[in-house]
Amino acid sequence: MPDAFTFELVSPEKLLISGEVEQVLVPGAEGDMTVLARHAPVLTTLRPGLLDIGLPGGKSQRFFIRGGFAEVNPAGLTVLAETAVDLDELKADDLAQAIKNAEEDVADLENDAKDRAQTKLEHLRQVQATLNL
Repeated sequence: MPDAFTFELVSPEKLLISGEVEQVLVPGAEGDMTVLARHAPVLTTLRPGLLDIGLPGGKSQRFFIRGGFAEVNPAGLTVLAETAVDLDELKADDLAQAIKNAEEDVADLENDAKDRAQTKLEHLRQVQATLNL
């Protein structure tokens, strides 16, 4: 059984996970990396992708993340994500409707509001592409 280490996943809204894990697959800017106990210290930016968390007992939890940083240090791994969506809570139909709504917002809005709507639309499309939904 792999050694456990401390992991925290933080989004701007809240602390999503804090506890002991066995491994975490991180979508780093330079490529995916698997963090295990006693990993060498590293700091990386994140690219949009799946964060796959290996929990004790063989269970796992997956999040779609977009933007942010990951830091490995002697205390463990901390992921600060601009966006983190728990895949257990994501449904394909809900995602498709959110994309349709965002497309309508982009078509209807102007200036800064349009830019924010376009960013949201791009985020939703990244989630859809990453999950093949």
